[in-house]
Amino acid sequence: MQLGFDNKKKVTWAIVIGVAAVGAFAYEVIPLFTSPTATSSAQAAAPIPAARVQGRAAIKLGRQPRTENLDPTLRLELLAASERTQYQGNGRNIFVSQAEDIPQPKGTGHTDSIKPEEDANRIYTPPPIPQQPPIPLKFYGFASSPGEPKKIFLKLGEDVFVAGEGEIVDRRYKVIRISASSVEIQDVVNSGPPQNIPLTQG
Repeated sequence: MQLGFDNKKKVTWAIVIGVAAVGAFAYEVIPLFTSPTATSSAQAAAPIPAARVQGRAAIKLGRQPRTENLDPTLRLELLAASERTQYQGNGRNIFVSQAEDIPQPKGTGHTDSIKPEEDANRIYTPPPIPQQPPIPLKFYGFASSPGEPKKIFLKLGEDVFVAGEGEIVDRRYKVIRISASSVEIQDVVNSGPPQNIPLTQG
C-alpha cells in the first residue's frame, strides 16, 4: 500500500509541473502573435504607395500635396495661351553680332618713333646715378691727445662739433674714417656714399 501511495504522489507532481510548463510556454509565446509590435512590423514590411509618400513629404514641407492629372485629353486653351506669349527684350538681337559696339584702334600700335630694327641694335644703358649734394661740414683739426681715440673738429656754419669714428654729427652726418689729412663722412639721411673731406686750416 505504501508503494501505490508513492506512485500517486509522483503522478500528481508530474501533472502539476506539466500544467505549469504549458502555462509558462503560453505566457511567453501567445503575446508575440497578438502584440502591437507584431502588427506594426507586418505593416512596415508592406510596401507604401508612392502617392502616400509624396503626400507626407509635401505636408512636412508645408506644401499642398500635388495631385497628378492623368487625363489624356489635349487642352487647346493652354496651347493657345503659350502661342500668344511674345518675347520682350531690350531691343538688341542676341543672334546678330553688334560690330558697332567694338571700339576700333586709333593707331598702328607703336608707342614710340623708334623703328623695330633700330630698337634691336640699341644698347641698353642704365640711368645715371643721381649725384649726392656735397656735405657742408669742414674738417679743420684734431681734438684728441696721445693715447686717446682720434677725435676731430668739424664746423657747420657757426657750430663746431667734436666727433670720433662711428659718431654722428648734427643728427645726420656719420664719421666713417679719420686719416691724417682727410675724413670720410656719410650722409645717413640720404643714404649716399661716403664723401672725403680734406683737412683745411682756419
